[in-house]
Amino acid sequence: MVTGTAAGSRAEAWRIAAAVPDPEVPVLTIEDLGVLRAVEVHGDTVRVDITPTYSGCPAMDTIRDDVVLALTAAGWAQVEVRLVLSPAWTTDWMSDAGAQKLREYGIAPPSGRAAVSSGPIRLALSVRCPRCGSLDTREVSRFGSTSCKALYECRACLEPFDHFKVH
Repeated sequence: MVTGTAAGSRAEAWRIAAAVPDPEVPVLTIEDLGVLRAVEVHGDTVRVDITPTYSGCPAMDTIRDDVVLALTAAGWAQVEVRLVLSPAWTTDWMSDAGAQKLREYGIAPPSGRAAVSSGPIRLALSVRCPRCGSLDTREVSRFGSTSCKALYECRACLEPFDHFKVH
């Protein structure tokens, strides 16, 4: 059983939940992605809020199960994982460490900030290749290996790569 103060228990629960890897991009944790939104501890019960990268994300069931397994293995008797859809997830929630991990894994991280409801819609003029750094790239398909990524090709090194779309 987990022991300690409520604040210590919350910090420990956050640390454990935060370490759960994303099943689609295993070099990222759900904290890196910004999917982990809140953790509350009440005695031996933990409630975790997660927000999907998009409303139909098929990884959410796996993420929920992995969070439950990690926290019950650490000694919490009851774990509740809530799917929170509002506000909608944005790539702005992704950590700088997460963007760096994507780059090192060969996926171009989101470039820029998500569009806001007021003002002009931003247009990405180019995406930097995570392998060679070239800006001479082109989008091959709006959807890559997952719906939150687009498939690109680098014209300099001729390698295909995923780009995590800004949204």
